[in-house]
Amino acid sequence: MTASRRPRSVPNDQELRLWKVGRALTVTFVAAILGAGCVFYSLVVLLDFQEIDSTAKLDAKTLFDLVKLSFGVVAGAGALVALVVAYRRQRVDEAGAHREATRLHTERFSQAVDKLGSESPAVRLGGVHALAGLADDAPDHSLRQTCIDVLCAYLQLPFTPDPGNDPAHQEEHHRYLAFRNVRHTILRLIGDHYRRPQGTHRSWQGCDLDLTGVTIDCNTDFSRAVFSGGTVSFDDVVFSGGAMSFDGAVFSGGKVSFRRTTFSGGKVSFRRAVFSGGTVSLVDATFSGGTVSFDHTTFLSGKVFLDGATFLSGRVSFGCAVFSGGTVSFGAAEFSGGTVSFRRAEFSGGRVVFGGALFSGGTVAFGLAAFSRGAVSFRGATFSGDEVSFTSVRFFGGDVSFGEATGPAPSGLLAAVITASVPVVLPSAWLPVNP
Repeated sequence: MTASRRPRSVPNDQELRLWKVGRALTVTFVAAILGAGCVFYSLVVLLDFQEIDSTAKLDAKTLFDLVKLSFGVVAGAGALVALVVAYRRQRVDEAGAHREATRLHTERFSQAVDKLGSESPAVRLGGVHALAGLADDAPDHSLRQTCIDVLCAYLQLPFTPDPGNDPAHQEEHHRYLAFRNVRHTILRLIGDHYRRPQGTHRSWQGCDLDLTGVTIDCNTDFSRAVFSGGTVSFDDVVFSGGAMSFDGAVFSGGKVSFRRTTFSGGKVSFRRAVFSGGTVSLVDATFSGGTVSFDHTTFLSGKVFLDGATFLSGRVSFGCAVFSGGTVSFGAAEFSGGTVSFRRAEFSGGRVVFGGALFSGGTVAFGLAAFSRGAVSFRGATFSGDEVSFTSVRFFGGDVSFGEATGPAPSGLLAAVITASVPVVLPSAWLPVNP
């Protein structure tokens, strides 16, 4: 990584927003005259002056008062001019300070990026911390975003795979581990900065984060991170080992995408996460191993899409999750292996869609789930075996539909429907035949 990526220029330079002196003085004097006129008229009305005595003689005291008033008007005008000039000088000084801060930032930025291209892992690690520090101290959002973009771009670079522990490749193996540590440090720093409250020093909340195509093979902590704006991309990311934690994370705005992400090992956890706005996409994600947990997660609002997701192996759990608002969609998802659990999940609002989903293998359990409000649709879903269980499911309210579903009825579903306090739409082939 040898090419230096320059920070983007700031389009709204502060000097460009200053009026010309003549225009500024004219507007200031007009405003002052109008203000004085309004005050004078208000005093006349409040003091109830009826008329001015035109026969009164001009004595020495009155003349002296008029002279003092004239000097006061001249002094006020001078003060207005001084105020306008001081304001312009302050704005120019601020613009100059901003340009100087930007220049220093650019110099430090170039040095930090050069370090990322070093052949020494230690130097690269120093470059990573330098860029993170620059993002923290950036004079504006644009420069901060540029530093974050460079760190993400480093993670996206191809890297040489581990040659193994063969003594003949020991040096290459140690080098691989050193550079791997650089990548893991970037992920750790990103998690740390997304936990800090937005608007405080070192917070990156609201910034864009592009980790498209990155391989994450280490323990990574995004617990309690807040995604409240911007665009965050985990598209095409491969989680191949270690533990990735989004425990207690808050998705309250912006867009977070896990499109075509592969969960092939390790553990990914969204326990007690809160989805309260924005859009989260796991469209076409593949769950082929390891463990993914959404236990005790709360879906309050916004949209979460798992359309086209494939569950091949491993375990995915939505145990005790609360679906109380927004939309959660499993449209055309394929459950063909592993275990997917909605045990004790609560469907109390919003809309949950399994339309067109294929349940062809593995185990999908809704045991003890409660349907009390909102809409849950299995319309057009395909059930091809006994692996789907609705044992002890409770239907208290809401709109639950299995219309146009095909295949045998899931185990336990008909028994749950019989005791339901609200109607549940079933395909005609599942209805009991009256003797």
